[in-house]
Amino acid sequence: MTGRTEGATRAECMTAVVQDRYGAAPEEVLRVGERDLPVPGDGEVLVRVRAASVDMGTWHVMAGLPYPIRAAGFGVRRPKAANPGRTLAGTVVAVGTGVSGFGPGDEVYGVGSACFAEYATAPAAKLVARPSALPPEQAAAAPISGLTALQAVRDHGRVRSGQRVLVIGASGGVGSFAVQIAKAYGAEVTGVCRTSKVEAVRALGADHVVDHTREDPTDGRQRYDVVLDIGGNRRLAHLRRALTPRGRLVIVGGENGGRWLGGTDRQLRAQALSPFLRQHLGTFVARENAADLAVLDELIASGAVTPLVDRVFPLAETAAAVRRVLDGQAVGKVVVAVR
Repeated sequence: MTGRTEGATRAECMTAVVQDRYGAAPEEVLRVGERDLPVPGDGEVLVRVRAASVDMGTWHVMAGLPYPIRAAGFGVRRPKAANPGRTLAGTVVAVGTGVSGFGPGDEVYGVGSACFAEYATAPAAKLVARPSALPPEQAAAAPISGLTALQAVRDHGRVRSGQRVLVIGASGGVGSFAVQIAKAYGAEVTGVCRTSKVEAVRALGADHVVDHTREDPTDGRQRYDVVLDIGGNRRLAHLRRALTPRGRLVIVGGENGGRWLGGTDRQLRAQALSPFLRQHLGTFVARENAADLAVLDELIASGAVTPLVDRVFPLAETAAAVRRVLDGQAVGKVVVAVR
């Protein structure tokens, strides 16, 4: 399959969300238009997209904030990709050179590029086969948020059976996976969310749910072996107050503003302070890889984890899907369906 050339037919084009510039408001920078079909490069496959998902990372890529994200490969002056979609579920239609293990007709899900579109490319190394029992909308919800939660629980929280785990931000994309994965690892899990989301977090399997509008989960009355702070802005002193003397704090992102640091200042302070404490304070950048996707897939197949889908938007309403996440309305993952 080749890209469009002069005089190309409509069949060589596709409908896609298009972004030409950075901006904080999805309604102002995301539009639906026509683009050339992408061409899979070495090690890539071309996927007919059935569904893609939205998370706060989608907004950061769209807005180009904090600024270091631009230098990380997303484009310095303007977006490098056609749109900020980075997860997908769909059907392989073509493969690039050097690809083995996937062929046309295979159902897959994972991490790709410019996924808010009828077709998108993805590295074969960031895809796994989609089982027929897993709907595309749920599959698309899993990759980045699920991988982040898995690595937070398993690798950085080092959660073990019998431990007490506090998940702050339990109703969000990463948090909804973290609650379930920590339970699968045998932990006693307390989820933190707002009033309207308490029942949803309880339905995920949390042993206890704290409504942060009514009580402070970090007031020190309860201590936890592991605290996962997902997209929060609580002071380190307060988070440490909720830890056991040798507990582990894992900061997964931060949303307390700032064009240069964007909340990472708290993470940097945590890492600088950690060597001088008995408690372990840390953060990480999630690794996107098929090996961990396969682990996540096994957890889903076993029934231990179910991707929680909040709402499904059509491709034409992608900006509204991003807005729903940005405004903190979602419970679980927001998904964009591409029919």
